[in-house]
Amino acid sequence: MSSTMYIGIDLGGTNVRAALVDDAGHIHHIVKRDSKALESADIIIENLINCITSIPDYQSAKGIGLGVPGPVDVKSGRMFMATNIPALTMYPLKEVLEKRLSIPVFLDNDANVAGLAEALVGAGKDKDVIYYVTQSTGIGGALIVNGQIVSGRVGHAGEIGNLIIDPHRASINHLNDGAVENEASGTALIRKAQKFIDPTINSAKDLFILSETNEVAKRIVETMAHDLGVMFSFIAHIVDPDAFIIGGGVSKSSEYYLELMKQAYASKVHKPLANTPFLKAQLDEPGLVGAAMLPKSQGVK
Repeated sequence: MSSTMYIGIDLGGTNVRAALVDDAGHIHHIVKRDSKALESADIIIENLINCITSIPDYQSAKGIGLGVPGPVDVKSGRMFMATNIPALTMYPLKEVLEKRLSIPVFLDNDANVAGLAEALVGAGKDKDVIYYVTQSTGIGGALIVNGQIVSGRVGHAGEIGNLIIDPHRASINHLNDGAVENEASGTALIRKAQKFIDPTINSAKDLFILSETNEVAKRIVETMAHDLGVMFSFIAHIVDPDAFIIGGGVSKSSEYYLELMKQAYASKVHKPLANTPFLKAQLDEPGLVGAAMLPKSQGVK
């Protein structure tokens, strides 16, 4: 039996990548271009279409999915906010691409599509309710129920970075004081390491390695693990997922903090929630695969 093919697009502030992906999540071909993110909408769209039509046999795709950096109105296929690609704010992306390509088009936030990929063909395969968290430059989340992303009224469902884990922490930026993104993201770890240890530290990985011999670094990592545990406890009491999946660049060093985080989490939830599995993300290209899974998740076959 032949596979159903989809096109997944990872549209970022620097690059756009498009891939032909089958319904099992296998990538068959990738095209990469400069995203022309600061150009006009017309130039961005022409570039995007050129990217898609450069894929061999792109017409075989049953649907196109886009993962984009920002909250999305999934019904109309527009980005509510496109900080990195300003010309696409509220631009009718779905409508224009469907008219030009005659293929169904679906949009969602990049963290959401990564979570969808892990839920359908990655670590969460065959589970009903998955909560995916990406710990990277920022902290993002995605709720996937029965193979579909829960996006919410204005595309903000799952956006956990602004959750307050301690209201008495310093005010950092536009987020709430004590927002988990300002305390436990890769950016936050580097900020703390530079302030309290060494201004030349420029990666979370360096901080983790240092935490084995440096008490200050160790305390920063322990505090981060506790903060993440608090965040996960908030989510669990609302969602009670079959599993949490953790992805993103910082999570690649989770051996330094995962057990501490799970202990903090278990200490703050009702007892039946304490054994919720925490799984590591499995996929090498969750953004591309997840974007391609958007049409599949909406029943396009």
